[in-house]
Amino acid sequence: MAAVLKEEIGIDAEYIKSGGGVFEIVVDGDLIFSKKAEKRFPEDSEIVEALRARV
Repeated sequence: MAAVLKEEIGIDAEYIKSGGGVFEIVVDGDLIFSKKAEKRFPEDSEIVEALRARV
């Protein structure tokens, strides 16, 4: 996903290691996606669209 974000919108993703299967995408303190809340992993295009909508 980091490669897609870099290629599609020029964002350098930062990975923050955690435990328990948590996968969240946060931008400027706003939660964009939470695997825990959605009970699934996001599609790359879903995240790209959400980030483009913020601009």
